[in-house]
Amino acid sequence: MRFDFNSACVYGRLVIIVMDEKGYIQIYTGDGKGKTTAAIGQSIRAAGSGIPVLFVQFLKDGTSSEMNILKNLPNIQVDYATENFGFYKTMTDETKQKAQTAYTRLLLRNIQLVMQAEKRMLLVLDEIMAAYQFGFIEKEPFLEFLSKKPEQLEIVMTGRNPPKELLDIADYITVMQKEKHPFDKGIKAREGIEF
Repeated sequence: MRFDFNSACVYGRLVIIVMDEKGYIQIYTGDGKGKTTAAIGQSIRAAGSGIPVLFVQFLKDGTSSEMNILKNLPNIQVDYATENFGFYKTMTDETKQKAQTAYTRLLLRNIQLVMQAEKRMLLVLDEIMAAYQFGFIEKEPFLEFLSKKPEQLEIVMTGRNPPKELLDIADYITVMQKEKHPFDKGIKAREGIEF
C-alpha cells in the first residue's frame, strides 16, 4: 500500500503519520560508457513506481535519442537548454558567457520546481559535472542546494571527473570504467547507441 507524503491513518485514538522515504544523492561517473544510460534506467524505474522524475540535461540540446522517448513517458518531465553551444574547447568567450547564462537559468528553474514539491521525487542532472567544472553554473549556491535539499528528494548527477566537494556530499558513487571502446579506433558515436 502506498501513502502520500502527508498521509495520516487513524486507528482508534492512535494517529500514524507516514512520511515518504529519505532521498539520497547519487553520482554516476568515470571514463566509460553508461553514465547517462544508468541515469535513464534509474528514471524509468522511479517513474514506473509512481515517483515523479525531473530529467535535466546540461551540455546537450535535447536532440539525443533518449530524449525522444523520455518526453513521452508518464511521470517523467525533461528539460534542457535548446541552444547547442558546441564543445567547450571550441567556444569563444562570448559563447561561454551565453552558455553560462543558459545553464544557470536551466538549473535555477528546476531547483525551484523541486524545492516547491512536497513529495518524493527524482531529480536527474545529466552532465552536471562538466557544467560545474566549466563554470557554467554557480558553484556555491549549487552546493548549498545539495546540502539543504528536501528530505525526500533523490538526486542523480552524471559526468566525468566530479570534484571532491561533490564526491564528499554523495551517498552513492558509481564509476563506469572504460576497458575498451570503438572510439579509440576512430569510430564515431552512433545514433541510438552513444547518443
